[in-house]
Amino acid sequence: MKLGAFSISLTVKDLAASRAFYENLGFDAFHDMAEHNYLIMKNDHIIIGLFHGMFDKNLLTFNPGWDQNV
Repeated sequence: MKLGAFSISLTVKDLAASRAFYENLGFDAFHDMAEHNYLIMKNDHIIIGLFHGMFDKNLLTFNPGWDQNV
């Protein structure tokens, strides 16, 4: 069974500060939905989602239909 691309969804207090932090680690935002309080970032095959005000806790996510290249 193919589960899709694995990612971690992080609950953040400040989306802009979190984005800057992960950009300094080499991540790029490839799905920028900051106006809706989230963005998806990628560094090589690693995918993270940054979410402000959507979840109570961090989540492990499988994205059906995605591969690591989205």
